[in-house]
Amino acid sequence: MAACKREPAVGTAADGAADGARLPQVTISADQAVSPVPAWRAPAVEVTDANTAQLKRQAAAAVEAGKLFGEPGAALPIYLALRAHAPEDPSLAEGFAAALRGLLAQGEAALAAIDDDPLSLRRAHEVAAVARVVATDDEAVVEYLDRLEIVDQAQRANRLGEAELNAGRIGEAGKGGALARFREALRLRPGDARANQGLAAAESALIRRAEVAAGKDDFAGAQRWLASADKVRPGIDTVAYARARIARQRTARIGDLRDLGIAALMRANGIDDARQHLAGLLRIAPSGDPAAAELRERIDLAVHYGLFRPGQVFTDGLVGGGRGPQMVVVPHGAFRMGAPADEPDATDAERPARNLRFDRGFAMSRTEVTVDQFRRFVTASGHCPRATRRGYSTAYDERSGNLVRRSGVDWRSDYAGNPAGDDQPVVHVSAKDATAYAEWLSKQTGQRYRVPSEAEFEYALRAGTASRFPWGDGGPPPRAGNFTGAREKSPSGRNWRNAFAGYDDGAWGPAAVGAYQPNRYGLHDLAGNVSEWVADCWHDGYRRAPDDGEAWVNPGCRTRVVRGGSWASSPAQTRSAWRLGSDADTTNSRVGFRVVRDI
Repeated sequence: MAACKREPAVGTAADGAADGARLPQVTISADQAVSPVPAWRAPAVEVTDANTAQLKRQAAAAVEAGKLFGEPGAALPIYLALRAHAPEDPSLAEGFAAALRGLLAQGEAALAAIDDDPLSLRRAHEVAAVARVVATDDEAVVEYLDRLEIVDQAQRANRLGEAELNAGRIGEAGKGGALARFREALRLRPGDARANQGLAAAESALIRRAEVAAGKDDFAGAQRWLASADKVRPGIDTVAYARARIARQRTARIGDLRDLGIAALMRANGIDDARQHLAGLLRIAPSGDPAAAELRERIDLAVHYGLFRPGQVFTDGLVGGGRGPQMVVVPHGAFRMGAPADEPDATDAERPARNLRFDRGFAMSRTEVTVDQFRRFVTASGHCPRATRRGYSTAYDERSGNLVRRSGVDWRSDYAGNPAGDDQPVVHVSAKDATAYAEWLSKQTGQRYRVPSEAEFEYALRAGTASRFPWGDGGPPPRAGNFTGAREKSPSGRNWRNAFAGYDDGAWGPAAVGAYQPNRYGLHDLAGNVSEWVADCWHDGYRRAPDDGEAWVNPGCRTRVVRGGSWASSPAQTRSAWRLGSDADTTNSRVGFRVVRDI
């Protein structure tokens, strides 16, 4: 009997089977192929006048019992012998005709049974061999032999189809192969079970090729194989189930590649591995797949921010206990640094304007460093700030309305020389004090803290704007920051002579950090409250300045850059491009600092 089983395919199929695919194998027995049936010879039957009546009764009984040609006492050999003995006997014709009808009925029954019992085809051939001898020219015999020939042709097509299938030549492209043979068998004999079984095996082979392709992450190839399989037996659910199974496999593989990529990002120098996983994911994922978008975003974040996200707020633990200042992750990007040629109040020191790009984000403290934070540094490190050693600093004098030298004023003092609140921005600190604080933070956290470069400060200050002021070209909106406002009054009723018209921020002197609205990067007070030290040495302009946003430092320089407006700055000094050179040892009530951290 025919039997379908899967065996490893040998070599590469002629019509494109993938290496390693397991194809259905069909085994054909000799009986199924129908070994030659010899010509029938009627056994000798001795007829005499004395036994004629008895033989007639025996033949009639044999017809009734269906014993027609193969058994002892079968009807047809007896009728042949009786007709040869008495050819004119009319009673023999009727009995012979009944025997012939029975013979053909057995043949038709054998033909009808071959779908369930392939060996019955041999029985049909045995019937044909007898019919050719006993009634070659009979119309019913001729019709039977024609039907048998069609069945033989169908079976031959099936055998050829099975051989093609076993050789891996399915013929899904429509050029010969197993499918053409099985379809020929069905055209000759509609409903042929063997041909339908062959089609099912061919469909299974195509599905298996799709599975092999999917196993190699070739899901486009898998879809092509499934499309071919879908044409083999339209309306059958097998391919639909396979398509759903491979779709689940594809979804699982996409998820695996996403997870592998994310895991790679957690390893040192794992970005290249993550990109390889992303490339594999993009090859198999449908357009717009969320897993691909997620991994691409994670890689982008890792490239530009390490383990952080833009806008993220975090603190680092200190070895001595407590936490460092709140840091905000500034997004990577590009900006135009400096003042354009037509900007009012701009100076040559702010030119030439130039384009800079930060390919990696950085973290900047959310506010200026506070008195409390600086106290922790001084206490833990034993650092003696410049104003403390010198014994004085420059503070605001309410009686004169000027900044004056005042003894006993240092980092613990506010803008007027009085004790400062813990949440006030620390002032009366030098550029060297700011650098020392950043170096102490680095040792305490194991991270690289530093004073920002001038480019980093202006990039964070502008926060994506290119206007004269961070908020635009006109006056500041309400609660934008601590600037000089024409409506503000000092404790003794003084007004600013050069201030933003109609503005009042409610403070005379520095306000507590974070008291006003943050900018679009989540940073407070970059344009006001207090001006801030940056890491750069002073240069009279930007010609030959670094193009990577790093601090422009000359060994041994004594003049450092101050950026950002303060509570006592004129509108011209509050511009985004404004900069000032100041001795690195300078301390006063208008200048503080903040820190940045590499990520």
